[in-house]
Amino acid sequence: MRLSAIGDATHVVPVVHAIREHFPAAKITWIIGKLEARLLKGLPGVEFIVFDKRGGLAAVRQLKRTLKGRKFDILLHMQVAARANLLSKLVKAPQRIGWDKPRWRDRHQWFINQSVESVPRQHQVNAFMEFARAIGVPPSPPAWNLPLSQADTDWAEEVLGDGPPILMISPCSSHPLRNWPAGRYAEVADIAVSELGMRVVLTGGPSELERSTGQAIESAMRHSAQNLIGKDTLTQSVALLQKASVVLSPDSGPAHIASAVGTPVIGLYAATPSARSGPYNSLDLCVDKYARAARKFRHKEPGELRWGQRIEFPGVMELIPSAKVIAMLKGFMSS
Repeated sequence: MRLSAIGDATHVVPVVHAIREHFPAAKITWIIGKLEARLLKGLPGVEFIVFDKRGGLAAVRQLKRTLKGRKFDILLHMQVAARANLLSKLVKAPQRIGWDKPRWRDRHQWFINQSVESVPRQHQVNAFMEFARAIGVPPSPPAWNLPLSQADTDWAEEVLGDGPPILMISPCSSHPLRNWPAGRYAEVADIAVSELGMRVVLTGGPSELERSTGQAIESAMRHSAQNLIGKDTLTQSVALLQKASVVLSPDSGPAHIASAVGTPVIGLYAATPSARSGPYNSLDLCVDKYARAARKFRHKEPGELRWGQRIEFPGVMELIPSAKVIAMLKGFMSS
C-alpha cells in the first residue's frame, strides 16, 4: 500500500522489481492513488487497486467491496498518513510490515505488527528498499524501468523534434514553498541558450500555478523557450523527460521521474535535504542550501533537526543563487 504521491510512488517501483526478481511466483497487488496509477499502469506483474481519495466515503466503500473475501500473506504498509493507516485495516494479512519508529505518525504503529530496519539518515529510495529486505530480498541496486508506451515516445519525438541539447525546466513542486523564483529560472535559461547553445523547454501540469509560473519564466527571458506546460498527459511527460539532455527542477515528482528514466537532474533544494529526497541518480548535481536554511529559519544546525524535516518558509528557496545553478549546468555540459 502506497497511495501517493507521484515521487514516492516512483520510489516504490524498485521495490516491486526487486520482489519480482527474487520471488518470481509472487502475486503483487498495489493499492495506489488514481493519479499514481495513471503513471504506473503498465508496470508488469502487478495488480493495481486504485483508490481515488476525492471519492470520499464512496471510494472507501468501493475499496472495501474490492478487498472483501481476499486474503494476503503480507501487507507492505508504506504510508504513515492517517487515511492510509485506516484503509490498511481493510487488507487482511497476518504479516503487516510498516515503517520504523522514527517515521511513525498518525498512530501508524497501531496498524502494523513489524517494522522495517531503522537506518539513520537514509535516502528515501533506500528506505523503501528496506521493505524488500524485510521479506528476505537481498540488497540490490534500485532499478526502475518505468512503463513507457511507443505512442508516448512518438509524441515526444514529434513535439521536440531534432535540434540542440535540451534544458528541460519543470519549475513547480506540489508544495509552493519549494518552488524557485521564476526570474532565476529565466537567468539560467538565457545562459543555457546564449552560452551553451541549448534550447529550453518548459514542462508541467495544467494547474494555474504551473501555467502562471511558465508564463513568468517566458516573460523574464531574453530568448525564446518552448512552453509545453499543461499540454501533455502524465505518461507523455515521462517521454518528454526522457528526451531531455538535463532537467532543472525543485523537489518534485518530475525530478524523480526524470531520474528514474535516466535523465540527469539538477535539483534545487533548500526546503528539503537532497541527501534524503534528491533525484536518486543525480545527487551530485543538486544545488543544496538546506544547511543554510536550517540555520536561518530553524536556528539550528541541520544535524540537530529530525532527518528530512521540512523547512517550508517563505523565501527559503531564494537561498539558492542562480550563479550556483548556472555553474552546475556549465560544469555538467562540459563534462
